[in-house]
Amino acid sequence: MAYDEELAHRVREQLQDVARVTEMRMFGGLAFLVGGHMAVAASQSGLLLRIPPDRTDELAGRPHTDRSVMAGRQMKGWLRVEPEGLASDEELTRWVDIGVRYASSLPPK
Repeated sequence: MAYDEELAHRVREQLQDVARVTEMRMFGGLAFLVGGHMAVAASQSGLLLRIPPDRTDELAGRPHTDRSVMAGRQMKGWLRVEPEGLASDEELTRWVDIGVRYASSLPPK
């Protein structure tokens, strides 16, 4: 499955000043890793992001968001944001910042 190249470009711009960012194709999209940990991934269905597991219920309750489903089960610490929730740069920045902060808090790989 191809990813949303425009969304990937917008994410790349958000991350231009973040240290230790790498890109890798994974989860059917283009993932952006910080220190070897996935922070966010652009896909056709929006943004997949890694979040603090204890914030899953809180963040999944926001508009245009839901828990990510992997192997048929909802995952704590992973969130899917639909394209409608990423329309403005401000919205995208909010989500990317959450993913980057969490990935940056993990020990480097």
